[in-house]
Amino acid sequence: MKAYIFPGQGSQFPGMGKDLYSYSKESKNLFNIANEILGFNIADIMFNGSADELKQTDVTQPAIFLHSVILALSKFSEINPSMVAGHSLGEFSALVINKCISFEDGLKLVSIRANAMQRACKTNPGTMAAVLGLDNNVVEKVCEEIDGIVTAANYNCPGQLVISGEIKAVENASEKLREAGARRVLILPVGGAFHSSLMNPAKIELEHAINKTKFTNPICPIYQNVNGLPFSNINEIKQNLILQLTHPVCWSQSINKMINNGVKEFIEVGPGKVLQGLLRKINSDYECISLEINDEK
Repeated sequence: MKAYIFPGQGSQFPGMGKDLYSYSKESKNLFNIANEILGFNIADIMFNGSADELKQTDVTQPAIFLHSVILALSKFSEINPSMVAGHSLGEFSALVINKCISFEDGLKLVSIRANAMQRACKTNPGTMAAVLGLDNNVVEKVCEEIDGIVTAANYNCPGQLVISGEIKAVENASEKLREAGARRVLILPVGGAFHSSLMNPAKIELEHAINKTKFTNPICPIYQNVNGLPFSNINEIKQNLILQLTHPVCWSQSINKMINNGVKEFIEVGPGKVLQGLLRKINSDYECISLEINDEK
């Protein structure tokens, strides 16, 4: 059994997708369709833009989605997943590949999500911090004791939990976590408090868009971020996708559940190898490979 997993924000890099664009007529056409849908030349920013340009949320999220999905669709004759999952933004890529939503609708939702998140960041300023070397329950307990909004946001792997919330609350929690014995606490260079209640304005916008989008029965289950469990029911998938913006990403839980349900191989589809690194820390007995465009079709 194979699980296809899709990365989220942070895996972008300058020049991403340039070789993919020239790989086939089909991939070139999908990039051109994306430019039309978005109303700007995202392909040019991906291929020739600076790292700073790619860090803008309204560019980053569509860029990663496009790289992941076009790579997968270019190789689709070889893709027959038993299960899929995506880290945060990656859930939208996963839902295209398990045929729950179309490429075009997936891109539109990602663009709406990115712009809504960017607006929410301005309305409710916040930040995030990676906490290394502490048990999850210690991090959760410290967050509960801090005045203001700060909460667990990304359960990435054992010993790596990202917190999110109001700037002062995250700073105070970071100090307390260092005192509690964290190996490192790193404030992340992000635009806001993703996966916390500060994203509620974006959640409302995304919910409206999702409820207007056509979803169809997927070809395999998607293990969703909100609780790490598999879903095939359209209404449940939609609700979990909406909740994702204000709830933590249960990535470790998703991977462990897929392993418990019989997965033998993980395949990371998209830019970078972040998810491969996380898998090694979650369970080093399992291999994760990258889907490469230069393999034989």
